[in-house]
Amino acid sequence: MKNISFFLLIGICLLSYQTITAQWVQTNGPNGGDVICFAITGNNIFVGTYMGGVFLSTNNGAKWSQEGLTNLTIRSIAVSGNNIYAGTFSSGVFMSINNGTSWIQAYLPDAYVTSLAVSGNNIYAGTYNSGVFLSTDYGTTWTQTGLTNTKVFSLAISGKNIFAGTYGGSVFLSTNNGTTWTHVNSGLPITPIYSLAIDGTNIFAGTDGGGVFLSTNNGTSWTAMNTGLPDNVSVNSLVFKGDNIFAGTYNGIFLSTNNGANWNAVNTGLSNNYINSLAISGDIIFAGTYGSGVWKRPLSEMLGVDETSPKTCVTVYPNPATDKVFISGVRIEKVEILDQSGKCISSVLTTDDPVMIDIRSLSPGVYFLKITTDQGAGIEKIIKTTY
Repeated sequence: MKNISFFLLIGICLLSYQTITAQWVQTNGPNGGDVICFAITGNNIFVGTYMGGVFLSTNNGAKWSQEGLTNLTIRSIAVSGNNIYAGTFSSGVFMSINNGTSWIQAYLPDAYVTSLAVSGNNIYAGTYNSGVFLSTDYGTTWTQTGLTNTKVFSLAISGKNIFAGTYGGSVFLSTNNGTTWTHVNSGLPITPIYSLAIDGTNIFAGTDGGGVFLSTNNGTSWTAMNTGLPDNVSVNSLVFKGDNIFAGTYNGIFLSTNNGANWNAVNTGLSNNYINSLAISGDIIFAGTYGSGVWKRPLSEMLGVDETSPKTCVTVYPNPATDKVFISGVRIEKVEILDQSGKCISSVLTTDDPVMIDIRSLSPGVYFLKITTDQGAGIEKIIKTTY
């Protein structure tokens, strides 16, 4: 005789169950644990590490393999067509044309390459002491651009606009492939610009100790966007998913769903809040840490969710005899069933109380209920087992 059972937490608040069930999960590597940068192309996730070279995962972090480059610190990775470029601490740029199986050293052999950016056939390399270099022949040769004698920490490209974030708190803009650069830093603090990200006409800058700044006029002026961020926070990475922006910091990961107007911490499950880098592949976000490798989490768990603010209490209770789950709370608006990857399997719009969810059609496994009330949303895990 077959029985179906469901294990849920009973009579809890959204605040409580978010911290228990919706969380980041550590992947199986890479070895060494210090992950500085990401590059994603198709199903391939490349990471650059401190003194460990480049690692590759083709299965969302379930397994990592070391790819050709070893015993090198990789500060940046970029993809252009079938070519993968890795910028190193002291050995310039390396290129692979076979998914990292083998690498050849490009020019800039003595350069400390801090950042790479690709626009068409143009590859830009930001360096620690010598400004920005440009290659137009797939990294075979490099030419120093008009930005020289400058410590460049970050690069971002939007159309003809190339932005370079520097050590002294300045952002420079070039509209002619780096031939000339304009100083665009009105409103920025005098502190290193660790990260740059562009979404349409919005340019975000992550700083060392100054938080996040936004420009909507190509860098002519900048405005601090730090509501909800810790004081004096350093922002090492910025990444977009639609209208949502994530910030990776020394204090964990923060999410803004309103163009940086305010931020919410989304750190549940992280045992290491020292975030070096972020990347998004499909519906999963990945975080590279200092010392703890790569972590991942479905985006659906976080988008629209404030993990730090109290929410309306709800009660979730199963009825194994009927294969149904009942949810009771104040003004429940929507209930979604998500699989482990965060994909929505089904959803119910409702004003009923209690809400009845029929899960007879689900195969045995782990699922999540995303419950939205008039005061926010939260995640509850359910486990369906057959025995």
